Amino acid sequence: MAHTRDHSHSSKNLKAAFFINLFFTIFEFFGGIYVNSVSIVSDAVHDLGDSLSLGTAWYLQEKSKKEANSKFSFGYRRLSLLGALINSVVLIVGSIYVVSEAIQRIVQPESSDAKGMFIFALIGIAVNGYAAWKLSSGKTLNERVVSWHMLEDVLGWFAVLIVSIVLLFKDIPFLDPALSLLITAYILWNAQKRLRETLHLFLQGKPVNIDQAKIEQELVAVEHVDSVHHTHIWSLDGEHHVLTTHVKLKKINDVNLLLKIKGDLKEVVKKYHFEHYTIETEVDEENCGL
Repeated sequence: MAHTRDHSHSSKNLKAAFFINLFFTIFEFFGGIYVNSVSIVSDAVHDLGDSLSLGTAWYLQEKSKKEANSKFSFGYRRLSLLGALINSVVLIVGSIYVVSEAIQRIVQPESSDAKGMFIFALIGIAVNGYAAWKLSSGKTLNERVVSWHMLEDVLGWFAVLIVSIVLLFKDIPFLDPALSLLITAYILWNAQKRLRETLHLFLQGKPVNIDQAKIEQELVAVEHVDSVHHTHIWSLDGEHHVLTTHVKLKKINDVNLLLKIKGDLKEVVKKYHFEHYTIETEVDEENCGL
């Protein structure tokens, strides 16, 4: 039931963030034209990409809740990971677009309506800040990646707010794009880390918060266990993990003893709260088929 509630909460967060971002993008686009701010219009284009990625994330998060079947025996949870991968790429591409726009503004500076930018900045911080807050407590990698979309927008609007205040007193056109470059550099640094983390899990790399060596040591410490081999650990979506391992036993001459050892092995693995685990036991002279 806890997993169901987590997935439901995740979907609601993504749904809320999607509609907030979509409506604000439309508002931002027309507002940017009204105040003659290229930076706001370009941010609206960037937010449109965010809206598309949020919609994709929400859709894939909903699909990931489907139960396992004969076609997908582990269920559809990896769709959430796919959403995180797509959003990471969109975030990086969008950031590169912002960089190109900022450079163009430095080369060809333009004056904007400072008062209008100030008002839009306050609204932008409030709207995107709320969306980022909704996703900040998310447990899935999908939510964490999307939260960076929202954080990027919040930081971007802070830059607009600072610039608009400065422009109210002195016209310095290149200040806006210069701050945008600094913020985007920060976002790109974090986005590439998220992308690397997502690719690692997508390619079934071992989750970084799982100590495989420690688990194997605990399994070997169980009485009558000789060795452990072919241990594999991977993640379905960055939150729910899977383990399979082979355990070589020794001095097994009784079925009841075998059953007791199996129970002890399961108790070791249960402490790590795997979504699914398989423990293959091999007794005395039995050879591993792998």
